[in-house]
Order: sequence, then C-alpha cells, then structure tokens
Amino acid sequence: MPEDIGSGSDEEARDALHILPLSALPLETSCLRRARLVKNVRLQTAVELFNDIHAGSGQIAPGQLPQHLGFRTPELERDLVKITRIAQAPSFDVYTLRIELRRLSINVEEHESLRLSDARKTQLTRYMRVFTRPLIETVYGTDEVQVESVDDLIRIFTAPDVAEVRRRLRLLADRLDIPLTEIPAFLQEYGDIFLSLAYFKERLDDIVPDVQAFLAWTDGIRASNEIRRDARHRRLLDDVGRDLTEISTSITGRFESFDNRSRDFWRDINATSFRSIRELITAHHVTIGGVLCGLAVKMNLWKARFASGGGPIRRMEFVRSEILPGLSHIKALERSARGERTAEDTQ
Repeated sequence: MPEDIGSGSDEEARDALHILPLSALPLETSCLRRARLVKNVRLQTAVELFNDIHAGSGQIAPGQLPQHLGFRTPELERDLVKITRIAQAPSFDVYTLRIELRRLSINVEEHESLRLSDARKTQLTRYMRVFTRPLIETVYGTDEVQVESVDDLIRIFTAPDVAEVRRRLRLLADRLDIPLTEIPAFLQEYGDIFLSLAYFKERLDDIVPDVQAFLAWTDGIRASNEIRRDARHRRLLDDVGRDLTEISTSITGRFESFDNRSRDFWRDINATSFRSIRELITAHHVTIGGVLCGLAVKMNLWKARFASGGGPIRRMEFVRSEILPGLSHIKALERSARGERTAEDTQ
C-alpha cells in the first residue's frame, strides 16, 4: 500500500524550487520532521538542520544523519532510503515532487503540501488567463467572463443557466469524448496542468532578467585590467556566459513550444489532442523544474553576495567557485529536454 504524505509545510517551501520540509514525507524518525532538504549552490542536496539570521544555515549531507543524531535504528534506516531517493530529484517544486514520490509508492493525492499555496495561485492569475481565455471563448463565445482561478472555471461551467452555453458544453464534451457530467473533472485536470505551466513561466520570467543582469555584471569583470591580462580567466568567463545564454535561450524556447501546442489544441479539440498536450507538459516537469531550480539558486546567491558591489578578483573567484560548479549539470539537463522537444516537433 502507498504511504501517505504528511501535511506539514510552510507556504514558502510549498512554492519554492529548492526547499522540501521533511515533515512532508512519511518519516518514522520524529526528530527529522523539523529539518528540510535544500539545494545548495552546487546543486547538491543537503539536510538543513537550522537556518538562523545570525548563525546561518546548518547543513549536512543526508548520509551524515546517523552520525549527527548519534543513533542508527531500523526506522532511521528506512527513512534514509526515502530521503536519499528524493534527494536525487533535480528540483523540489511540487510538480517534480509528485512525480518523484509516486516512484517511491508514496501517496501524493489530496495533500496540501504538494499543492501551490493560495497566495501563489492568486499571483499566477495573469499567467492563467492565457490558458483560460480559449476555454471561455469556446464555451461562451466571448472572453469577457471573469475567471480568477480553476475553482471559478468549474463553478461557471457546472451549472450554466444559458441554453447556448449548455449547448456549447455538450459540444465540448462530445469532442473530448466524455460525458457532460465529467466536464468538471476535465476542467480540474486542465486547470492543474496549465497552473503548473503558469507557475514555471512565472519563475522563468523572474530568473531570465537575473541571468541577463549577471552576464552584464561579468562584462564588468572582463573589462578590468587584472582579468584582461589573464587568458584563462577570460576563457572561463566566456564559457560561463555561453552556457548561461544557451540554457536560458533553450528553456525560453520550450515555453514558446508549449504555447504553440496549446493554441493547436484549441484549434482542434479532441480527446487525443488533450491527452497529447497533457503528456507533453507533464513529461517536461522534471527537467523544467531542475533547470529553473539550478539557475534560481545561483542567481539568488549572486544577488545576496554582490548587492553592494565587489572588486574584480572577488567577483572572479565567485564565478569560479560558485557559478561554475553544477553549471554543466544544468546545461546537460536542458540539452536532454531540448532533444526530446525536437523529436516531438518532428512527429
């Protein structure tokens, strides 16, 4: 039988790419539930035991937990198996976690810790309108009906009081090859799929400007006399700049591809096309989450460390020691997804 997920999680962690409270896992060792998994700047997973404004973040590798706790029990051993497996996930966003936890035969349905917070869903309203507008137009013949959430979608379609709307809903059900009574379930699934896309798109829109600002910041390093005379440092900056540009350009292209496929779906609505776009988006959850998580962790550290400037040597050392490690992993993750997208586009 699948094990149940716990409900303990704060909103920051639920909406984050790089944080997983261990209270969200069905662990038997109670003292572990106060800790959380985090991705560090090298994209390694660490167990964060505390995070204090003065003391900083106390992190250890998952395998060091028995030594830190001072005991090794059968319960802890079973917990370590789960923690070690989930630590390998490239991101801790809720959509990647659902996939990874299902692989551990852990029940992920109906648990708030694996859903975006209500506050984040509200923030995503403007992104969701891109995906709800075609649905509204199909059923109402206009896009003037106000929809702020997936719940709104279900509410306005569950008991339509206009004969023309009911007729259009029956046509939609016929084209999807489902009974009219299953339209609310379709709307829930449709909303959840495109909510995931809206969530990742919002994160992308936050991260890409940071990457561009970081690349401009490295131009300042390159222009300094100390770095200009060092060919090795110039090559490193060129490599990092080229990789970050390739990654951000490629993942932006992925979202453009999703937009095109979404428009195609509404031009020819049927059960096959919906299943195809659903599988397309969910198949990319893990790689999108991993790439965005990696970029976000690195850009956040850069902004925290250099908000007040810094000399060229200090900047160069930061690029070498904090930005470069793990960058090849992000690039490989994005290239693997780009290969999949190319195959999909040729079908």
